[in-house]
Amino acid sequence: MATWNSRGLRGSFLEEMINKTNDIYLENELALIQKIPTPITPIDIDSNTKQITLAYFEKKSTVDYIGAVQGIPVCFDAKECKTDTFPLHNIHEHQVEFMDSFAKQDGIAFIIIYFVNREIYYYLTFNEIKKYYDRMKAGGRKSIAFDELLEPQFFERKGNLLVPYLDMISKELESKE
Repeated sequence: MATWNSRGLRGSFLEEMINKTNDIYLENELALIQKIPTPITPIDIDSNTKQITLAYFEKKSTVDYIGAVQGIPVCFDAKECKTDTFPLHNIHEHQVEFMDSFAKQDGIAFIIIYFVNREIYYYLTFNEIKKYYDRMKAGGRKSIAFDELLEPQFFERKGNLLVPYLDMISKELESKE
C-alpha cells in the first residue's frame, strides 16, 4: 500500500498548463481530454483546514490524461524534468503496459516531458517510451539523456496554447500514413 505525500504534486505546474490548453481545445471543439484523478483513500484529515494530510493510493493509476482528438483515442502522461537527464523510474511499468494496450487498440499514447531549465516540451511517442524502457529492462541506461531525443519532437508554447501537443499528434499521425 503506497502512502500519499507531497511528491505526487511534482508535475502540478505542467498539469495546470495542460489543463488550460485542454480547455482551449475543448472550447474550439478540437479535442476532449480529461485529467484522470489518482484514486486515494484518506486516512487523516486536518480538522482545521479540512485538508487530507495522510492517504493511501487505492490502486495504481494509469496515465494522467485520456480522451479523444477528432475521433482518435488519446492517452498521455505529463512529466517534469529539472535536469537534462530524464530518469526512467518516473515511468512505471503499469503505465507502459496500459499505453501498450491502448496503442494496440489504435490509440495514440505518449508522454509530454517538460524540461524546466530549458523551458521546452518534448513529445515522447510510445515507440520511444518502449525503446528506452526495454533498454533499461535489459540492463542498459536507466535514463534518457536530452541529447538522445529527436529534434522534431521538441515544441514550445504557441500563442495562447501553453502546451500545444495537438501539433505533435498530427505529426505522429502523418508519419504513420
